[in-house]
Order: sequence, then structure tokens, then C-alpha cells
Amino acid sequence: VLGNQDLQDSIKPQEVEFHSLNFNTTLHWQPGWAREARDVLYFVQYKVYGQSTWQNKDECWGISSLVCDLTHETSDIQAPYYSRVRAALAGVYSSWSLSCRFTPWRETMIGPPMVTVVHSNKSITVKLQAPRSPYRRKRGSKIPMTNYYDLLYQVFIINNLLDEQHRVLAYEGKDKVIKIEDLRPGVSYCIMAKMYMPMLDHSSAYSSRQCTVL
Repeated sequence: VLGNQDLQDSIKPQEVEFHSLNFNTTLHWQPGWAREARDVLYFVQYKVYGQSTWQNKDECWGISSLVCDLTHETSDIQAPYYSRVRAALAGVYSSWSLSCRFTPWRETMIGPPMVTVVHSNKSITVKLQAPRSPYRRKRGSKIPMTNYYDLLYQVFIINNLLDEQHRVLAYEGKDKVIKIEDLRPGVSYCIMAKMYMPMLDHSSAYSSRQCTVL
């Protein structure tokens, strides 16, 4: 039989880390090595760096899940946060496992833009929409990520006769509607786009491919 100290060590959460996309922020962790891991319950706290008291996250207090949504708790995007998780099994509590420091503005990942493609016989018009944050304006619409960062759209065109590697940067800038001209009729073209942040030299993933035959 495990002693209390061994049980505490065996259920202690591992690899506590923040994941964040467009300021949608969740805390993730891995279970300890206890065999009864499915019966373990987890308790999450958070605080801003420099505060002395930890806050309980009520919705993640005594949960069996390995993830906790902290979007609302990390809404001051310039502030540095910490979170910590402890586990309990059969009335025995582990010690706390601490995350690394997390500053949303520096560390959130930017998602790709939404892309709509309209073609005519020799050109493609590309309409771009920046990803949106979870935070809302007073009127209720979600605030786009372009409000928080100096972001550029990068639009790539792929001629389907050539291979996937021939991605040509057709446009970089802030325009939401761009026109790519002098294309060949009867050729299949695909458009992909991503967001680029010059200041931090970050890029989003590519949008899904939008293909069209002129």
C-alpha cells in the first residue's frame, strides 16, 4: 500500500501549461503516474504575477478533466499570470504544480484569417477577415485581433499545375480586399493566407485552401 507521501507524489499533476489562441486561453496538465488516475480530482488556482493571494477557479474546482478555461481570468492581456493545479484522491491531496509565467499579449497564438475567393476570367478577388478575440465591443460584436496588434495579411497563390511548394506571396499588407490579376484562364489556382505580426515576428498557421478555376 502506498504511504500518504507516495500517494501525494503519484497523483501530482505534471506539465502544467497555458495554451492560447486569439486570447482564448486554457490551462492544460498531465496526470501523475498513479494507476487510479481516472478517480483523481483536480483543483485550479490563478493569480497575476506579484499578487500575494491565489484565486480559486470555481468551475475547475474538483474536476476530473485535464483542462481549464481561463479566458475570462486572463483578460488583462498585458498582465503576467500564473496558475497552479493540485490533485486529490481518496482524501489525500498532492502539492501544487505551478505553470510558467504567461502574458497573453506576448504569448497568444494568432489564428489564420478567413478567406473568400471570387473569380472572373483573368483575375481573383480575395476577401480577408482577421480572426476575432473572445472579447466583445459594447454593441456585442467580437473585437478582431487587428485591434490588439499591428497585423499584416499575407496572401499566397498556388498554381495547381505546379506542386504545392510553389507558393507565391501575392500580397502583403492591411487591405481586406485584394485583386490578383493577369492570371491564365482554364488554370486551377489555390489561395491561402496567414496573419503576420512584424513586431514579434510571429505568423499564424495558413488558412484552408480556397481553389478556383478561371
